[in-house]
Amino acid sequence: MSGEQQCFKILMFPWLAHGHISPLIGLAKRLIQRNFHLFICSTPVNLEPFRESIHDTSLEFVDFQLSTTELPKTYHTTRNLPTHLIPTLRIAFDESKENFRSVLKIIKPDILIYDFVQPWAPQVATEEGISSVAFVPVGAACASLLAHYVIHPEMEFPFESFRFSEIERKFCTIIDFVTNDVSGKDRFLACFQRSSASFILINSSNQIEANYIGYLSELVKKEVVPIGFLVQELVHESHDDDVFLKWLSKKNPKSVVFVSFGSEYFLSKKEAEDVALGLEISGVSFIWFVRFPVGEKMGLDKVLPQGFLERVGDRGMIVEGWAPQTKILSHSSVGGFLTHCGWNSILEAMTYGVPVIGMPMKLEHPMNSRLTVELGIGVEVGRDGDEFTRGEIAKAIKKVVVEEDGKGMERNHVDELSSEVKRKRDIEMNVVVKKLVQLGRNES
Repeated sequence: MSGEQQCFKILMFPWLAHGHISPLIGLAKRLIQRNFHLFICSTPVNLEPFRESIHDTSLEFVDFQLSTTELPKTYHTTRNLPTHLIPTLRIAFDESKENFRSVLKIIKPDILIYDFVQPWAPQVATEEGISSVAFVPVGAACASLLAHYVIHPEMEFPFESFRFSEIERKFCTIIDFVTNDVSGKDRFLACFQRSSASFILINSSNQIEANYIGYLSELVKKEVVPIGFLVQELVHESHDDDVFLKWLSKKNPKSVVFVSFGSEYFLSKKEAEDVALGLEISGVSFIWFVRFPVGEKMGLDKVLPQGFLERVGDRGMIVEGWAPQTKILSHSSVGGFLTHCGWNSILEAMTYGVPVIGMPMKLEHPMNSRLTVELGIGVEVGRDGDEFTRGEIAKAIKKVVVEEDGKGMERNHVDELSSEVKRKRDIEMNVVVKKLVQLGRNES
């Protein structure tokens, strides 16, 4: 953008989940390079890790206080939040609308970019004379499927790849969340309808989801503008990461499977046992990051099969806690990613050219996993009824990392796709910037 370009102020307001905040942080960093001034508004517990790692004066963090709630402040986030308390957090968030109005009055942004789960945010922005645009942090296949079931519940989804069996549908919990009752449907549609913009933003790319982006636009009657993949940038190695990277450097190229199930999903004891035994049966080298809910008395010694660590020896590395995910995915020794299929993880796998081994658990995970299969860059672990089994886990790992048909198909496709997405990223961002400038000038 020209140096004479007006510097617009944008306030970003995500849902209280790390997976929703992280992509907006990525978008903020890219918009800063285009002469925008950014504010990120969330609860202090959500902002704390970003405050510690980001020190750019063009990106400011704004504390959002929830209205009266019995939840302790450590639970003002979905991270480590017990599942039964999620409705309580959502209610407290909705009841904090006037607190958000106060933020708008103080910041006085030119544009509000808000998440697709708070329809009251654009309403408050309009009342305060502020332009607003919705941001969809999930993929277009998932978003269009949700919109389809809300608007056309009596019709089959037009894309055959995303017609789930009765058993599979049980795990697509985001569908029930959006379509379960009238209020859920109204809430979902209002998020798109109440913005002042003639477009919505989505964390995806035309290189992978052009058909779904087009269908979503048709459903919501607004142009859907892909941002290009918003993934965490690689940073210089820290001392804490050395042990992982040194271990990986001793392995052959594309020979290691990286195992991680995200920051907000925790394996049950049985699931952890089956993953462990699946890794053992596969014979593949692996690096596995295991997380447990805060406050629960669980540890590796309680979930891993007896004698597992001794049997796998140096073929595997298991770490309890946080993973430098992008550094590991970008390492030349990594040849597959066993994942729950959260959208951010899928985008990172595509960006760094790593085939996906999908173990979708809940929410939109099954849709994301199905997309990788459709794109030819992943395989999905088969279920025995409701459960994943060690045998199916081992079979999927070997297909991607060991067997020639899997290694050839997924590797070639994911490398090509990674290159194409990177090549088009700036082009897609140029469109986003143009749209936001027009919105800031009240031309959209």
